[in-house]
Amino acid sequence: MGLLQINNLHVNFPTKAGVVRASDGVSLEIKQGESLALVGESGCGKTIVALSIMRLLPEDARISGEIRFEGKNLLSLGKEEIREIRGREIAMIFEQPATCLNPVFTVGDQISEAVRVHNNCSRKESKERAIELMEMVGIPSPQKRCGQYPHEFSGGMQQRVMIAIALALSPSLLIADEPTTSLDVTIQAQIMELLKDLIAKFKTSLFLITHNLGVAAEMCDNVAVMYAGEIVERGRLSEVFEYPRHPYTKALLGAISNDGLRPIKGSVPELTRLPNGCRFHPRCPQAENVCRKVRPEMRFKVRCHLWD
Repeated sequence: MGLLQINNLHVNFPTKAGVVRASDGVSLEIKQGESLALVGESGCGKTIVALSIMRLLPEDARISGEIRFEGKNLLSLGKEEIREIRGREIAMIFEQPATCLNPVFTVGDQISEAVRVHNNCSRKESKERAIELMEMVGIPSPQKRCGQYPHEFSGGMQQRVMIAIALALSPSLLIADEPTTSLDVTIQAQIMELLKDLIAKFKTSLFLITHNLGVAAEMCDNVAVMYAGEIVERGRLSEVFEYPRHPYTKALLGAISNDGLRPIKGSVPELTRLPNGCRFHPRCPQAENVCRKVRPEMRFKVRCHLWD
C-alpha cells in the first residue's frame, strides 16, 4: 500500500457561471520514499488536489472520492484529527511565501510555533529548534535573524523559512506547490538543491506541483500530467519525458524543446465549460471525430483514443 493514495477525487465549486469541476476523477499514488510531480499549465486544477490533501479547501467545495494517507481516509476525519496530521505528518510549502508568513510576528516565532504546537515543549526549546532549522536551510546568522520580520528577508530567504516550517516536525509527506516560481533562476537552483538534500536527510516523500518541467525532471522519480481537471498520463518520469504518449504531454515537452519555444495553440478550457469528448481535442492537431464525441478512459496510464 502506498503512503498516499488518491482514488477518484472529485472537487466541484458552485458559481454563478456554473459548476467549476476543478478535479474530475483524479487518482494518484505516492509510496514511502518516492517523489511525484504533478505537471500541467496554470488553471488545470493542480493546486486543488494539494489543498484537498491538506483539507484546506473553501467551505463551499463539494468533494468526493478518497484520499488515503497511511490507510486513513483524510476526507472522513474530524477537524481535530486532521490538525494532528497537518504539519506533523503532512506539510506543505506554498507558492508565494510572502503571503503565507505573518508580517507582525518574527520569523523565529513563526518557525518555533510549529514546533511548540505539536511537541508540547517550552518556548526556549522551540526557539532553539527554530535557530537549528534556520541554520539547516542555509539562513546566515540564524540567532540574529530569528528576531527579524518577514519583510526583512528576500524572496529566496522567505522560501527557506517556509521550508524550515514545513520540515520542522520531519513529516512523512511534503507537498511543494510551485516552490520556485517567484524566484530568479539562480535562487531557484539553490532552493531545488536545498530541498533535495533535506528530503534525503529527513527521508520524506515529495509531492511536487509545478508547470516547470525542468524542475520536475530535477526533483522527481514519477510524474502525472494534468489537463482540465483530469490526469491524462502518468508513469516513471524518465519514461514519460522520453517517450510521451498523450498529445498534451508531447505538446508540453515540445514547448521547451532545444530548437526554441513552441507555445501550445489555444488555452486551457474554462472548468465551467468543458468540451465534450477529449478535453484536449480543441487544441490537438491529431484529433479525430471520436475525440470530439467520446471522453477517453485511462488505459495503460494514458487517457487518449489515438494511443495504441
